Amino acid sequence: MEGTRKVAFAIAAHPDDIEFMMAGTLILLGQAGYELHYMNVANGSCGTVTLPLEEIVAIRTEEAKAAAHLIGAVYHPSLLNDIEIFYQRTLLAKVGAVIRRVDANILLVPSPQDYMEDHANVSRLAVSGALCRTMRNFPTDPPVAPTEGDVAIYHALPYGLRDGLRRRILAGHYVDVTSVMALKREMLATHKSQKEWLDRSQGLDAYLKTMEETCAEVGTMSGRFRYAEGWRRHSHLGFSGADFDPLTQALEDKVIVDQDYERELEGPFST
Repeated sequence: MEGTRKVAFAIAAHPDDIEFMMAGTLILLGQAGYELHYMNVANGSCGTVTLPLEEIVAIRTEEAKAAAHLIGAVYHPSLLNDIEIFYQRTLLAKVGAVIRRVDANILLVPSPQDYMEDHANVSRLAVSGALCRTMRNFPTDPPVAPTEGDVAIYHALPYGLRDGLRRRILAGHYVDVTSVMALKREMLATHKSQKEWLDRSQGLDAYLKTMEETCAEVGTMSGRFRYAEGWRRHSHLGFSGADFDPLTQALEDKVIVDQDYERELEGPFST
């Protein structure tokens, strides 16, 4: 990828979402020479059963900063409280401003299908923010000049690997994260405030173990890797050329492109 920008930006809904579903791939991109950026759109305000809003937000902000610091990623502040992420103009202008400033050529975002609307809405906001990156007449907040470079968007698998109607979601790309599982676990472990919350609210007995089991399940889905993260590449239309796939180029033998998944996409669109 000589001569190409090497910037990867992971955008998720809440502190610890990146660590659960994206961090292994982000770590590997850093090892491949990418500049890393990290952002949770919401601040984690509802991730507690005991603490007042201001206190839990301060705690979760520091936890997220610590996770980003572990991998040398640039931390971008959250924009609003949990359960306030809606696909609307004012928030899109703020997300779009950050996307323009970072000017990534790899954008890692949540699944558009998920059990939780915050996750799905961040997916929509990030995609639209990236689409608007070139639009001079779309004002961002704060104002940031448009950018022109290609960007490839990759959607993580949903938490639980199923959509809100319990249907299994399969990946087009599987990334082998076996070699970086210890660091991915360390990143997730910075979110100490979430152990009790996730145990009580979602029945996750030991959230670190749940993350590892998820990666093992995705590894089994890949047919090759012990631990993996799964991704679906967004349409190139409005973002890049049809063959622009920098994730596969950057990670090479650590990526499997599922040919059965790709064959389902064949037809006039793919040409």
